Amino acid sequence: MTETVEQTRRGAILYDRQVISSISEDRFTPRGWLHAEPIRGRLGSSGRGNTMYVGNIPRQFVLRHYVRGGLIGKLVRDRYVWTGADDTRPFREWRMLAKMSDNGLRVPRPAAARYVRRGPFYTADLITVRVPGVQPLSTWIHAQVGGEAFWQDLGRGIHDFHSHGVYHADMNAYNLQIDAAGELWMLDFDRGRLLPAGPWQQKTLSRLHRSLQKIKTQDPQLHYDEDCWEQLLAGYFAASRSA
Repeated sequence: MTETVEQTRRGAILYDRQVISSISEDRFTPRGWLHAEPIRGRLGSSGRGNTMYVGNIPRQFVLRHYVRGGLIGKLVRDRYVWTGADDTRPFREWRMLAKMSDNGLRVPRPAAARYVRRGPFYTADLITVRVPGVQPLSTWIHAQVGGEAFWQDLGRGIHDFHSHGVYHADMNAYNLQIDAAGELWMLDFDRGRLLPAGPWQQKTLSRLHRSLQKIKTQDPQLHYDEDCWEQLLAGYFAASRSA
């Protein structure tokens, strides 16, 4: 994957010419596309309302405006402290996605990223290629029962990411996505990093476990229980032993 950086009046755009042959700032707004629709989901799977599908089938994209979560997000919605172009969230995520894509991992292919300087702060946006037919794990296990093979395969899929050093800062039942073949994809690598093996692997598993337990309390009909989690761990550690 190749990258091109173009300076703008107040920032810069990073993009892959093989994915988008030319880019302009209006592409980072819904009005810059003939078709744009917000992503909607159940149980919070649509995130913070900052993500949209843009473009037309068969080649659609996902446009995401970076916004803060938690308490700080109530005070400062979408501004980040400027420390240099290469440290901006969209450039770091774009390059991480590019590396993972080049390694054959199931992640969205990065298309374009931009930052806009606003004094000592910046705002940010990212465009990725839409992965057809995926849905959040939370939605998938609401609609159907995942048997033992599904959960073990899910554990093996997570281990595959971990074996490549992929740290996901918020690995939950929404950012894990399942395609029509039952294969795992990972989305949203804001604050993600590539790291050597360490305690972070267990911490991300624990984060996912808490996420599944939380959505089970929100939707008691969800096809998930602790046996499912044990099967996921069985697949994860079986992959670890065979690596």
